Amino acid sequence: MKGFDPRTSFGYETSQNYDAHPLGDEEDTVGFLAGLADGGDALEFAVGTGRIALPLREAGVRVDGVELSQDMVDRMREKPGGDRIEVTMGDMSQVTTGRAYGLVYLVFNTIGNLLTQDDQVRCFENAARHLTDDGVFVIECRVPTAPARPDHRYVDVERLDVDGVGLGVGRYDPVTQVLDLNHIRLGADGLAFNPIRLRLAYPPEFDLMARIAGLRLRDRWGGWHGEPYTAASGRHISVYERARD
Repeated sequence: MKGFDPRTSFGYETSQNYDAHPLGDEEDTVGFLAGLADGGDALEFAVGTGRIALPLREAGVRVDGVELSQDMVDRMREKPGGDRIEVTMGDMSQVTTGRAYGLVYLVFNTIGNLLTQDDQVRCFENAARHLTDDGVFVIECRVPTAPARPDHRYVDVERLDVDGVGLGVGRYDPVTQVLDLNHIRLGADGLAFNPIRLRLAYPPEFDLMARIAGLRLRDRWGGWHGEPYTAASGRHISVYERARD
């Protein structure tokens, strides 16, 4: 995407509007993760504004975070309890907190923000470095649909209101597996753009990344309630553990 700058895609404006439209699965996500943490500590890669970390902390799990955007962390600090999350600033595929955790997690397609396969492998390796011997690494990610679109291009109607519409305009490169996506809002108050780039991968590729990092798949679900993962699933929640001899 010409002119895209990943350093500003989660800058001040995004941080101020990030929580305006909750996904609605926060409670389910927290319940699932709290069960896996089982009283131990957790680390969230790309902790952002604390959408998951803060309620998970309220559920009794001590949560640390890794985050690239200072603006997103500043927004979290403005929320009740936001000062209780210890955050290490930097790239989630590289930086370390110096601690080990029973749970490391990365939700809402965020591994796609790493735009090369090498960086995504390094993310798995970094997660493995932060795990206790019996710890687990959890990824939530949508199953890609862009590769199946005609000509790898599409326009989706994401919102349709009386006073405006929201469109998702995407273009997928099958060579790099990178999706250029712009969420466009047209309304009486003007025009707004929210561009993002994501490297898409299917679950078997993540499983291979895990093997490279010394991990293996323990469970895979189609939702936070333990729904079976099938060919019809729109997303997967994959749980990895250390590979055993």
